[in-house]
Amino acid sequence: MFKRTALATALIAGFSLHATAATELTVYTALEVEQLKAYKEAFEKQNPDIEIKWVRDSTGIITAKLLAEKARPQADAVWGLAASSLAVLDKQQMLEAYAPAQLDKISANYRDAANPPAWVGMDVWAATICFNTVEAEKQNLPKPVSWEDLTKPIYKDKIVMPNPASSGTGYLDVSSWLQTFGEPQGWAYMDRLHQNIGQYTHSGSKPCKLAAAGEFPIGISFEYPAVQLQRKGAPLDIVLPKEGLGWDIEATGIIKGTAHLEAAKKLADFSASSDAMQLYKSNFAVLAQPGIAERFQELPADYEQRLIKNDFAWAAENRDKILAEWRKRYDGKSEPVAQ
Repeated sequence: MFKRTALATALIAGFSLHATAATELTVYTALEVEQLKAYKEAFEKQNPDIEIKWVRDSTGIITAKLLAEKARPQADAVWGLAASSLAVLDKQQMLEAYAPAQLDKISANYRDAANPPAWVGMDVWAATICFNTVEAEKQNLPKPVSWEDLTKPIYKDKIVMPNPASSGTGYLDVSSWLQTFGEPQGWAYMDRLHQNIGQYTHSGSKPCKLAAAGEFPIGISFEYPAVQLQRKGAPLDIVLPKEGLGWDIEATGIIKGTAHLEAAKKLADFSASSDAMQLYKSNFAVLAQPGIAERFQELPADYEQRLIKNDFAWAAENRDKILAEWRKRYDGKSEPVAQ
């Protein structure tokens, strides 16, 4: 009896030692909540000695948090944050350059150009208009086909879009309009659009969810929630404005100074791997590794060709100035910040 008890105690102690031996990796992310479990489980299955501890919020909030913690970083790595935000962190010398194992499979335009890169892309998300066909019919609203259409007086107070200070989708909208139209014309466009905005949200997916629920007939969002909600039966048309689509890359980077550098490198390896791309492809139609993505029936075959030429360096360099100007002009219609 004593031997059995001793053996059981030894086994329990062994399991306990193994459990506590796992490296806890603090990973900051702006991934959609419903994606976190699958990504974490797949990584930990390949790396059973590492456990991910997520810190999740919208892109702007996570970016601000990382910048505020620059002197004393709390994150080990970032997995699923806008490349435009990672470019800001890189400018502040906050990222550990690293070439993941399958870097050669990543398209050059979906990764940092430096060698080794400061960040590596996962997938692309792009601006989309979510148009509620039922509400539009009730309110006799025509379907917009362009960004310019959204400035027509008939849409007054009918549109909701993300706040660029808190949402990566909001920032890609604003920075892409400034690039597409030119800076003076871009601000003039947003002045006109502002007249029709009912609210600026602090989430990139929320405008599409509000449109799907009929709270606003039009939501400026991105394609992931639009496709998911349409598949669930929401009365949404997915509109891709004819001037072109602003876009950004979900990307991965290692925080400089992490005490868990080897574990963070394993995360970067996994994020850039073909195995990870198999996870990403269920959520996005454009991936950083070519040849893996599958056509989304809800999106046109030339979807990737509709992406504008995006200058990430310019967007990162001018981010503070753009956000300050945006707040000065439009912040009065932003939804309250949740406490």
